[in-house]
Amino acid sequence: MTFTDNQSELPGTGELSATPGAGEQLAVQEPPPGTAGATTHPGLADLFGRPLLRTVWRRRTHRVSRGAKVSAGTMTYTSRNAVQPLSELEEAVLIAITGTTGLTMPDRPFEDPDDGTPIMSKPNLTMAGRTAGSPDNAQGTHFFLVNDTGTYFLRRLRPAPDEPFDAETLVARAHEAKVKILDERLDVKPNQRDFPAYLDSNRFLSNLPGTTLLFPVVDLSHQYVNALMYLLTQPDGARPTLVDDRNFYRPAGVRKWVKNGFLNGDLKLPLGALGPMRTQIEADLLLQNLMLTAEAMGLGAWIHASINPQIALGDPKFSRAYGKMLGFDFVTPRWRLSDIWRWHIPLPKYAKVRSHPVRLPSPDGGAPLIAAACPPTFGTMSEAVETIIKEKFGPGGVYTDRDVFARIYREDYGQRYLTEASEYEERVIDCARDICEYILRTHGRFPAHTDAIHVPGVWLQVHHVENEYYEEFFTNGLTDAHRAHAGAWGH
Repeated sequence: MTFTDNQSELPGTGELSATPGAGEQLAVQEPPPGTAGATTHPGLADLFGRPLLRTVWRRRTHRVSRGAKVSAGTMTYTSRNAVQPLSELEEAVLIAITGTTGLTMPDRPFEDPDDGTPIMSKPNLTMAGRTAGSPDNAQGTHFFLVNDTGTYFLRRLRPAPDEPFDAETLVARAHEAKVKILDERLDVKPNQRDFPAYLDSNRFLSNLPGTTLLFPVVDLSHQYVNALMYLLTQPDGARPTLVDDRNFYRPAGVRKWVKNGFLNGDLKLPLGALGPMRTQIEADLLLQNLMLTAEAMGLGAWIHASINPQIALGDPKFSRAYGKMLGFDFVTPRWRLSDIWRWHIPLPKYAKVRSHPVRLPSPDGGAPLIAAACPPTFGTMSEAVETIIKEKFGPGGVYTDRDVFARIYREDYGQRYLTEASEYEERVIDCARDICEYILRTHGRFPAHTDAIHVPGVWLQVHHVENEYYEEFFTNGLTDAHRAHAGAWGH
């Protein structure tokens, strides 16, 4: 099967439109005649006219950016074009795709259909939705943007359902989202562009002048605590006993909960099997959405290995050689004799092997841009658990904001949901607290079996394509979107 480049031959190629409402970050709609609106800019109009299936089918990686050189024997290519960074609007569209896009729906049962027993049905950490799904809507993924002007942290702005999806609004919200972290590109020195910083041929085409990179990191810590509680809401007899596979499979602070019958002592679940609680999947899905958007815009897009994550975040194991880079704060657990058999750390001098990132300080000295639910953000794990509960069920919390649920539901169904749907019972919270305290007490960090802040180790590079290179060497190197890009986006 193949798609032609003639859009008129494909069904469903009309411009995308949507009725503005509470579930949208920006209202995507055809503007009334004579008014400014979403399709005023020809690039946006062209983007809205690109069919999704066609974009997915034609998606291909384009590594070679405008102005680049490719050393490839008899196919060596040297561009005659100047480097061409993305425009403010082009970057703004991509930034919008990383952000919030409206509100999610708690379309779930409240009770067991067999016996009517209430079941916990308020698992979300937030009700704000994005372009990709997330376990319990944790939405722990944060993005950095790297371009010729510097390196930026992208704040997630609140949904703005009354704002139009037009050039002016997109650029304004992009400016609001960007927090400059570095005055230059996130990169190593030219003589360090090899392993472990870069992989093989990537170093010749990745992070070049004129390119824009989107680099995800995922805060796992909040969902780790939340998912533990969700796990403990299972029916009697189905709640597992958490055991520590790094400590001879002993109960992970839950002996009393097995003795009192709250946990099933015969149903064991190792902490190591929990891993990152699937929260890391968010970043992968968001990157794919970003790549498809760039493809539909006629830009080059390339998901590939980033700078080594430990180097990029400023891990103390590498900071002496590479500098602080993004400048995350790391926690290094104090070495203990038990680390020899638990973590295979033979001597105190190797303690930094277990360092993990826990916080991103703000450049202006204000509140951290990212703060994991563990020390040093909190003094104890009990405090961290209590804070997560308050942020969900306390005053001003996720499930006490009646206005949000009035916008999600029709009529009075939002109030019904808040009244009828169950929350975590005290035993669940207390048991989860004991497990979290055990992990920190036993292993000197939280979490122990995964990092508080996870880095997938890939980033998305978006750039203007070196069209002449692809026309010269490849049969189907470009799509009509690539060929039309300069005219549509004003280059």
